[in-house]
Amino acid sequence: MKLATGLLAFCLALSASPLPAEEHVDLDMVTRIRQEGFRNSNVMQLASELLDGIGPRLTGSTNLKLAEEWARQRFAAWGLANAHLESWGPFGRGWEYEKSSLRMIAPDHAELLALPEAWTPGTGGPIRGPAVSVRASSKEDLEKYRGKVAGRIVFFGEVPETRPHEKAESQRYDEKSLSELFEYEIPGGPPRYDREAFRKRRELRRIAGKFFADEKALAVVTPSRRDGAVLAVQSAGGWKKDEEPASLPGLVMSLDHFGRIARLLERNVAVDLELDVAARFLDSDPMQSNVVAEIPGTDKRGEVVMLGAHFDSWHAGTGATDNGAGSVVMMEVMRILKALGTPPRRTIRIALWSGEEQGLLGSKAYVAEHFATRPEPTDPEQKKLPEWLRKPTFPITTKPEHAKLSAYFNVDNGSGKIRGIYTEENAAVVPIFESWMAPLKDLGVTTVTMRDTGGTDHESFDAVGLPGFQFIQDELEYETRTHHTNLDTYERLQRQDLMQAAVVVACFAWEAATRPDMLPRKPLPRERSAGRGASEKQAAEPAR
Repeated sequence: MKLATGLLAFCLALSASPLPAEEHVDLDMVTRIRQEGFRNSNVMQLASELLDGIGPRLTGSTNLKLAEEWARQRFAAWGLANAHLESWGPFGRGWEYEKSSLRMIAPDHAELLALPEAWTPGTGGPIRGPAVSVRASSKEDLEKYRGKVAGRIVFFGEVPETRPHEKAESQRYDEKSLSELFEYEIPGGPPRYDREAFRKRRELRRIAGKFFADEKALAVVTPSRRDGAVLAVQSAGGWKKDEEPASLPGLVMSLDHFGRIARLLERNVAVDLELDVAARFLDSDPMQSNVVAEIPGTDKRGEVVMLGAHFDSWHAGTGATDNGAGSVVMMEVMRILKALGTPPRRTIRIALWSGEEQGLLGSKAYVAEHFATRPEPTDPEQKKLPEWLRKPTFPITTKPEHAKLSAYFNVDNGSGKIRGIYTEENAAVVPIFESWMAPLKDLGVTTVTMRDTGGTDHESFDAVGLPGFQFIQDELEYETRTHHTNLDTYERLQRQDLMQAAVVVACFAWEAATRPDMLPRKPLPRERSAGRGASEKQAAEPAR
């Protein structure tokens, strides 16, 4: 009897305690968004105009400026308000190349698959020279090659061992992998990305580049980090005005062709090459831009929900999965919401970022201009590092707009469909997002995880205490084939997945813009005492 009485008292107390209010979901608008997004989709048309018609969009290049004006015009044609290019910088110098060819002319004739790294000079016309193999893991190792590389094309690096691919190149989340992603990772485990190893590789490459230039080599060729005909090509650095530019043409070569040259040289077979790279630096305008437009709100128009994706890319492909996909998805979201003709309560704003591939530069500049600033680092060693490798500085100084941003949503993990969302350890948004996802579960959207994720522009917002979120997407072949490679083209896009992603994001944007209150926030990041671990969460990997 005493046990039953206690249980009754507990139940009465529980019923009297305040419970979270049920999150209202606008199912009528969900239906309308799904109808417009699946039956009148423009996402693949936008993708072709951007990727086929304009092409790769390296920050500082002519193509990126063309793409930005194209997007601005699209926004204006759809009736979005305040469609404009918002300048930031200075970034430094731009770069682009017109052609590149590398041929073996002895002991055999063969076209070799290679592409120039960004921000390396051209050859000034065809040049010929013998190949030389250089394998060095330290400054001391390089000294063995003094006097041996002049007038030669350097093949720098080991030949990675290649093995048959034993699993599918394209991967989607299944129930098991999504359940694993749901489980929270307690901080303090092994880092997802070895920053110190990256720093050491970067420093060795800088030292080696200067050594080869001083020794009068003709060019430097390195192996792709992907096998087959996949060229993973990024930058040799040198876009900053105060940074020493690369002195020699640098190229990345397919493993198959690099291996052939390396094995011939190991057998002391002379290899002669002909190289022709036409590249140029763009020094006239050090400033860059983000593309911004919005759908004005009604009674809460001073509060803002932001959507974003990075517009810039690398130059080997056409920047399709990284991140043309995310860009056209976010553009399609704005088109859908505007086409429905019902204004949201809060303003919905889109931003297409530049400079992401160099360290989230465009979104960081926007956040600093509108929301919050951090002091510049005073440590000279920190100043030498790329933006994403630096330790965070304090204090954070917020601006009035900081209090008016409800949320920022980002898409930047390829062409795969959305399967859920990372909450960046914000527990208060979990039941809210779960409610929004309920009418989307038939589209495969099922997972809300407390985990954080790195390498995308949402970090610029999260780092200053703003609710910034990245969606969980099916990987497909993003990491295995397309990320920063020559295969990153329109053909790798998945039409149904992009349509699904646009519908999902549009529903999230609408709910965030119309709910009674802004989304809850985490505490503002703060500097921790020495010996208490990292000062705050860092990006898990370099920019995607």
